Amino acid sequence: MRSVAVRVSVPSAAVLLLALAVFETLLLFPGGIAGQPAPASKAVPQDKNVADFEQRLSRINGQIKDLRTRLESEARKESSVLSSLARINLTRKLVESELAAQNVELERGRAELVAIQKNLQGLRAGIDRERESMERTLVTLYKFGRFDFFQFLLQARDIETYASESKHLALLARSQDEVVAGYLASLEELRAAQAALESKQRDLAEMARAASLKRQELETEARKNATLVQEIRKNRETYKRTLAELAESAEELQKLMDKIIAQEWVLPAAFVPLTERRGQLVWPIEGRIVTPFGYEKHPDFNTVVMNKGVEIAPAKGRSLILAVHAGKVVYADYFQGYGNLLIVDHGMTYYTLYGHCSEFLAAVGDMVRTGQPVAVVGDSGSLKGECLYFEVRYKTKALDPLQWLKRR
Repeated sequence: MRSVAVRVSVPSAAVLLLALAVFETLLLFPGGIAGQPAPASKAVPQDKNVADFEQRLSRINGQIKDLRTRLESEARKESSVLSSLARINLTRKLVESELAAQNVELERGRAELVAIQKNLQGLRAGIDRERESMERTLVTLYKFGRFDFFQFLLQARDIETYASESKHLALLARSQDEVVAGYLASLEELRAAQAALESKQRDLAEMARAASLKRQELETEARKNATLVQEIRKNRETYKRTLAELAESAEELQKLMDKIIAQEWVLPAAFVPLTERRGQLVWPIEGRIVTPFGYEKHPDFNTVVMNKGVEIAPAKGRSLILAVHAGKVVYADYFQGYGNLLIVDHGMTYYTLYGHCSEFLAAVGDMVRTGQPVAVVGDSGSLKGECLYFEVRYKTKALDPLQWLKRR
């Protein structure tokens, strides 16, 4: 009786591995198997990070919208030295906000890039494992495929071994298509992730370029501000016009104080009145006084002005403006002649005013404690560069701040 050889029908392992290598090469080059564009990578930052980026962008975009509205309003006003200074300052703040938004986008892009890179590492590790598993499967099938049924039966120690090995080989043969398909799908996902990585790198480069242009725009506005301030200082007529406009701004501030006084709030039970801290208040910022309280004579023009507060140039490395005493923020906005102005109500109609701020760290309605940062020093509305304008008031009367601050 003649034996008939029965072979397990499988392709040559060498052929299959060669085909897979070709597919892998095609998949890892742009265009894929069919030249289709790569789908976007599924790697994204964690939900918490996404929410944080969105929240920050929403806040900055709100500031941008508000600044544009105020710029439009300022443009409709009659042209004056202070209005020109205000427009420059508002434009600078707008550009700063736009740059801040770009920086958040850049930060988010970098986070997405890290996520894509991490995803790529995971994909490559998974593909290596799939490749090893598939190669073992193909080698096994190829090896057993060279034996005929009769030889395989003779080599089996018993019928149980034969049944077990035969079933195992059949399962391997049936699963090889799924293994190969899964491997190719992983290669396609890897190619898509690599394409997403390259795309994100190009996006980041463009964002960096846009941020650089925005910084140049900011420098241009800063030069405009410096040029106008220099003209005010050196040109007698411009200086006199500015003084007249500052006097009008002081009157407007007086009206604002009247409104604030009419809305005085009730002191908490454990609140220490400002009057008990006379001569003991912390300094709002470390630095030197560049504008004293009281009457001041211009060295060149012989003009005399009454300063209701002091201007303090910050010491090196000092930028935070501190609340000198506990109280409630009742005003935080741009005020012509004073720049970004913050007013804290300390109860019993005592107030402190902080002008020329570059940024507010407290909002209207906030309760602040002694020494708490409430703003960042700047040069908005200032004719003397970066400094803090600081006032102490009882009702609408300006008091000498040096009599209230600690001696140095």
